[in-house]
Amino acid sequence: MTGATGSSNSDFISPVGSDVKHNDKSDTIIQSEGFPSIEGEAEYYEKTFSQSDEEYAAKSSVWHRFKDSFKRADHINTNIHGNAELELNPSQSLLPEKGASLKRDIKPRHVVMMSLATGIGTGLLVGNGKALATGGPAGLTIGYAIMGSCLYSIIQAAGELAVAYPTLTGNFNNYPSFLVDPAMCFATAALYCIQWLCVFPLEVISAAITIKYWNTSINPNVWCVIFYVMIIGINMCGSAGYAEADFFFNTCKILMFAGFFILGIIINCGGAGDSVYIGGKYWNDPGAFNGDTGISRFKAIVSTLVTAAFAFGASEAVALTASEQANPRKAIPSAAKQVLYRIIAIYLASIILVGFLVPYNSPELMGSGSSSVHSSPYVIAVASHGVKVVPSFINAVILISVLSVGNFSFYSSSRILLCLSEIGYAPKFFQYVDRQGRPLYAMIVGALVGCICFVSASSAEESVFTWLMAVSGLSQLFTWTNICISHVRFRKAMQVQNRSIGELGFRSQVGVWGSYYGIFMMILVFIGQFWVALFPVGGTDGADAENFFANYLAMPVFLALYFGFKIWKKDWRLYIPASEIDLISHRKIFDEEILKQEDEEYKIKMKHASIWVKLSNFWC
Repeated sequence: MTGATGSSNSDFISPVGSDVKHNDKSDTIIQSEGFPSIEGEAEYYEKTFSQSDEEYAAKSSVWHRFKDSFKRADHINTNIHGNAELELNPSQSLLPEKGASLKRDIKPRHVVMMSLATGIGTGLLVGNGKALATGGPAGLTIGYAIMGSCLYSIIQAAGELAVAYPTLTGNFNNYPSFLVDPAMCFATAALYCIQWLCVFPLEVISAAITIKYWNTSINPNVWCVIFYVMIIGINMCGSAGYAEADFFFNTCKILMFAGFFILGIIINCGGAGDSVYIGGKYWNDPGAFNGDTGISRFKAIVSTLVTAAFAFGASEAVALTASEQANPRKAIPSAAKQVLYRIIAIYLASIILVGFLVPYNSPELMGSGSSSVHSSPYVIAVASHGVKVVPSFINAVILISVLSVGNFSFYSSSRILLCLSEIGYAPKFFQYVDRQGRPLYAMIVGALVGCICFVSASSAEESVFTWLMAVSGLSQLFTWTNICISHVRFRKAMQVQNRSIGELGFRSQVGVWGSYYGIFMMILVFIGQFWVALFPVGGTDGADAENFFANYLAMPVFLALYFGFKIWKKDWRLYIPASEIDLISHRKIFDEEILKQEDEEYKIKMKHASIWVKLSNFWC
């Protein structure tokens, strides 16, 4: 097969296959004389190492295998199946590579559920209470609509780059190091890591807050210990354990939202609970916006944007996990498409319904100023109208949702630390990955930071919750901006270096202009949030320093990281010139002719398919 470079696969495979390779563990020599195909080499190594694993399992005890699982992994990548359409470059090795010890145990069904529900947790289910109290139902809806339109462009850009660079650990955190600027890469990736390190204890605290709906007598730290150990235990099972747990969590979330939509509409129409028709009552009294003047209402909308960003957080999980997916080219395009359904069906539809069922001045909402037990607006939407039992089920699913995001935050923070270490921006010992594909030392850091959750028993619980949420929300904006900038620079380099976009296994449906739109909107959000943070909604005419740092803390942290790196490296270039961007290393270059042939075959197949198959392929 001849690709973009005009060379055949055998030009690159035979030299690799003829090398003599030493297995450090057994000190045996493996010698081969070339393989006829990529699959042949992959099959050889997979068979060899699977046989040795079976022999090892048969001869050793459970305890011995458990103990040895923590030893450093052999960096052999045998996950090459499903990539026969690729044309490998001379710089791409089929064998040892950084991040190769991470196991590709995340399957397409896991990726689909990640695209639909991963990240649905504190921001949407708990933090939305504060946003509703601040902005009102209309302000909250507008804020989510703005961020949702940005998110779709961002996920499309992330999907294109993830398919092009599927083996990079840390994925989009790594792109700026060779597409934009190393300082931008370091600052954004470090801030993204800090974000998810903070989110882990935040979600555990949120879980303890959720438990208060049923019981306030038990010390919250008891629940924190239980949830803390559970999340770490799941991640100790490797990427397979994380993916299966996430699949279960996400299934529960989707079922809960489906039930909430049906029940919420029935309650609003007076068919359940107090049997009183509600309609648009709360949009008139107390009103659609929180504020008496136009400027205060505009502030209220702007204030909801960061909450929306935090709620949309982890939508990029489908791209972050690319290096541990079995077949990113098949899974990521489908997942990127389904993010649109998530934005419309789960986020926008549900918050509109909550706005019809809960007034923004409800004393039960977080941020209302009341001393009552703060519940999720989704629970309040059902419980406040006299519906029994069901609120407990909703609260249980909310608890699962919160733990789901905690699970992802612990998983992602360890992978980002591994990424930073591999590109030289963090200590080398974080590169330690054991035989189960776990970045152990990075996970230890996440576990230590997670101990912040034990403040849940103190009176500072809500204050800590608010600060952690503010840092996390603004950090998300930097990451999304960086994804869009990386995509713009990638396409610019492709143009300058005369590379065809036909080499790409997946192309953003909104193109490079979608990324420009994302960058523009993110800049506006940064400016608007600066204004609202300094002069908060409902505040005095003067500036509020405490509120500013509580809501804009990520900006000075980012600037310190960015300029600190510039000073350290003494590299003052704003960006890498497009002509100097490396478009070969790490990239999977697809054969354009084969991709066209596959598209034609797909069209013919769909032409003769049943209506149900056509609908399934259109939506999925």
